[in-house]
Amino acid sequence: MSQLSPHFRLSEFTGSQTAARLRLDNTPPAGAIANLTALCNNVLEPLRVHYGRPIVISSGFRAPAVNRAIGGSPTSQHCKGEAADLEIPGVSNVDVARWIAANLVFDQLILEFYTPGQPSSGWVHVSYRPPCRREVLTARRVRGSTFAQLRTEYVKGIAA
Repeated sequence: MSQLSPHFRLSEFTGSQTAARLRLDNTPPAGAIANLTALCNNVLEPLRVHYGRPIVISSGFRAPAVNRAIGGSPTSQHCKGEAADLEIPGVSNVDVARWIAANLVFDQLILEFYTPGQPSSGWVHVSYRPPCRREVLTARRVRGSTFAQLRTEYVKGIAA
């Protein structure tokens, strides 16, 4: 099954430079494909229809080995096919996040590493897994205990 929904193909969610470079299999199991289909139908298709523009998926499904290779969280919803990181060229990532928060049912929405005044900075992470929590967060990099160290801080809501 290569077509998940009218505007989205499975290949958009499985392409990975890390997997290709390390020769890791990033093929999702049937359950993850079902989850990706639900994500497309409930979140990504309505988003695509609203903006009338293609959505670029920068990270979709991640097999456990791929997730480890990129340093992803062991509990990442990407590993279950429940999440995607995305952008819509020509639309500010903060506007995309705000529209999703106000109009769609989702499990988790994170505006990641957005810099105010730079519309294409960062990306939007969105997941779908019933029952949906509708958790909205902003992730930003902040200085750690040493000058050179950066860590990720999550705050509730869309902070932009």
